[in-house]
Amino acid sequence: MTYRTDVANLQDFKTGTFAGDAWGETDTRFLYGAFNALSLLGYLDLVDVEKAVQYIMACENIDGGFGTSPGAESHSGQVFTCVGALAIAGRLDLIDADRLGGWLSERQLPNGGLNGRPEKLEDSCYGWWVMSSMAMIKRLHWIDRDKMIEFILGCQVFLLLSLYPCLHTLLTCLLVLQDPENGGFSDRPEDMVDVFHTVFSITGLSLLKYPGLVDVDPV
Repeated sequence: MTYRTDVANLQDFKTGTFAGDAWGETDTRFLYGAFNALSLLGYLDLVDVEKAVQYIMACENIDGGFGTSPGAESHSGQVFTCVGALAIAGRLDLIDADRLGGWLSERQLPNGGLNGRPEKLEDSCYGWWVMSSMAMIKRLHWIDRDKMIEFILGCQVFLLLSLYPCLHTLLTCLLVLQDPENGGFSDRPEDMVDVFHTVFSITGLSLLKYPGLVDVDPV
């Protein structure tokens, strides 16, 4: 059995959604992943695209966002998977861009960072999940670009904490600028850097046309 049929066979042809593995857990993340892989390989015709699109739209909420499944809470990460899958299917026309764009723009907090859903902390990774979705529906200009860039760049600074109690007072007051050669971004200022947040911070900066970065495809 080939890779393309392995992926295509994960679709539930009754609902249109996709399972993440042979055990059958479904989620819009898996639907997007399948659409992305099959479209890149040129085999999207192996699955029922229209049925999958119907499932995605069933995941849309009254606030304009999308959840993991019908009736689930709107979340920026799931918005990306649903909008991205609709973009691949050529059905962005089904989205109320103003309503969704409004919900996404409200994810920006006073410090410039974006969160994944209401009443949650900002996180640099949403520089990708939120802004890629806004780019796909042509509403990226609805956030404060300069404040977002300032927030992401601020995530290159982390707080050095002591492993030794006797040095705690001194070291908790010490801010250390990340090595510019090794680089790295954290989820928010004063946290430790990691690969995950570094990737999505850079892609977020690319979406904002930060100087020196190659344009990234939001889909």
